Amino acid sequence: MFMLEKCPYCIAAKSWMDELMSENETYRKLEIEFIDERKNPEIANKHDYFYVPAYFSEGKKLHEGAASLEIVKGVFDAVAAQPEK
Repeated sequence: MFMLEKCPYCIAAKSWMDELMSENETYRKLEIEFIDERKNPEIANKHDYFYVPAYFSEGKKLHEGAASLEIVKGVFDAVAAQPEK
């Protein structure tokens, strides 16, 4: 998840992520890396997005911009459905 520390949309998305993880064991098993684009521009610049939060999995963008609980759940479901490597 690409984000900015004080971004209200990122803070809301993180809150929904925590809520979903507390309710669903499958979601708790997902490995999520939080990348602050200001602190890690060398990583952020390698990905194609304009807005945060931006979710990627296996190099594929799943969502970018303001999210909702339903959008975050959809991202989690998409990642959980991927075959394990």
